[in-house]
Amino acid sequence: MKTLLRAEAITKRFGPTLALDALDLAIAEGEFFALLGGSGSGKSTLLRIIAGFETPDSGRLLLDGTEIAATPPWARPINMMFQSYALFPHLSVADNVAYGLRRAGVKRAEAATRVAAALAMVHLDGFGTRRPHQLSGGQRQRVALARSLVMRPRLLLLDEPLGALDAGLRERTGFELRALQRETGAAFVMVTHDQEEALALADRVAVLEGGRIAQLGPPRAIYERPATRFVARFLGAANVLEGRAAAEGFDSAEAGVTFAGAIAPDTVAVALRPERIRVVPSAEGPNTAHGVVEDAAFRGDDTLLLVRLPGGAVLRVAHAEEDGAPPARGDAVTLTWDADDVVALAS
Repeated sequence: MKTLLRAEAITKRFGPTLALDALDLAIAEGEFFALLGGSGSGKSTLLRIIAGFETPDSGRLLLDGTEIAATPPWARPINMMFQSYALFPHLSVADNVAYGLRRAGVKRAEAATRVAAALAMVHLDGFGTRRPHQLSGGQRQRVALARSLVMRPRLLLLDEPLGALDAGLRERTGFELRALQRETGAAFVMVTHDQEEALALADRVAVLEGGRIAQLGPPRAIYERPATRFVARFLGAANVLEGRAAAEGFDSAEAGVTFAGAIAPDTVAVALRPERIRVVPSAEGPNTAHGVVEDAAFRGDDTLLLVRLPGGAVLRVAHAEEDGAPPARGDAVTLTWDADDVVALAS
């Protein structure tokens, strides 16, 4: 796919704080891209730089190969939907959606047609005369989305777009957001701290840490093969065990376990997802461990077990309901996993 937006060595400081550290990024036309990270990772700063609300200290920001870092926000074919939605309380839904069109000088008849189409796209036909206070949180979110889409941007920036919605509405709205992105053909860039949201919606995910991209790729690839301790822990809360590479694979003293598999000599830790670990009646050898259940928490589809190993480490184990009744606190258990599920980490 053709590259729409490219960031080259973007650096931004706020006083002594380095928010973005020579960050490089490319976003393709028609791509749904997620910027994922914790507080202070730089994701919101990057979004504001793309929107034009912040100026980088150094580096280049290119749209279709043209530098836009000095271009004001209103002159960019980019729209941003804010986490707060930023609707005008004194305006009707239709007038809120039409606001940008009027500022751009679009004729009244064409604006009315485009507003009606945008409201239909977000399933708010017939809501045009209402005021924001007469809408639910999910409906206000749709109005903000319609106001962005009515401008027909080539790139739409979404700042925690589902953050104010309850769990059930978040899932449904997420699917609708993905469908709208496909329908419009615009590139969407979403900032979120919610890993499930990023994995479910995005074509590619960039995990940010300390103003840099720790890992970038398709959601499944990043989840199943994290590159660093940070990514492994942040995305899916994998077990990360320290140790050293050995002839048999990887020895972890804190776990009291040998992890068998193709382990590179520079490996300093391994990651193992909780759902990849199985509780079995008995097993010995590499990729097995014996421990004691310290705690258990029912989560619906599974029960999360915290299992203390001989070396002192605690493994998180997701015991599926279909595998029978989970062990109780204080039970001695045997754990096993496949060699392919052990991910070597070099940093």
